[in-house]
Amino acid sequence: MIRYHISIFILVLLACIFQQFLPAVTGWYDAKIYILPLTFLCCAVTVGFSPMLGLAFLCGFIWDAQNTLSPAGGDPTVYDHPVDQMRFGYSIILYAVMGVLMQGVQPLFRKGVWQLSAALTGVATFFYLLSEYLLINIIRGDYYFPASIFQQMWISALLTMLCSPLLFFILFKLARWFDHTIRYDGLKRRYFKFKSLEEES
Repeated sequence: MIRYHISIFILVLLACIFQQFLPAVTGWYDAKIYILPLTFLCCAVTVGFSPMLGLAFLCGFIWDAQNTLSPAGGDPTVYDHPVDQMRFGYSIILYAVMGVLMQGVQPLFRKGVWQLSAALTGVATFFYLLSEYLLINIIRGDYYFPASIFQQMWISALLTMLCSPLLFFILFKLARWFDHTIRYDGLKRRYFKFKSLEEES
């Protein structure tokens, strides 16, 4: 089990690197595929609550290190008017909230209904982007929410959600390689295999 947890932490770091090379889709309101949040969301539903919190801390720390500590005070490809008042650490809380949301559908995921979790990654991504932008509005002290920003958010969430099956495929492979059970049917297969070995002996 520990090997699987180590592997998903490494997967998060690789997603962080890959995120830097993903350009915005200029034809669709500069929407982006958020690989790092997607990797966290997909991993969060395959682990227990404590490892999920550890992942939330790591991903939130990395996200803030990339965005709030930059000279402009934020990612200029995401925000037209970055602010330097955003405090380091807010993303950790938002990632934890998203992780709790994914943990809520974990029983269904463990039964093999991964499609609901895939759809929820899009909802959670939209929630994250909306919450982050509303926090910026609160810090500015005014309300500025043009339609283009809303379009950018939901298209980004949709594009991110469409990549979730690939992430789940990778996680299923990692779980198989490192003998980590993320589905109840995996337990059934082991049980029947053990029973057949007992009968043969």
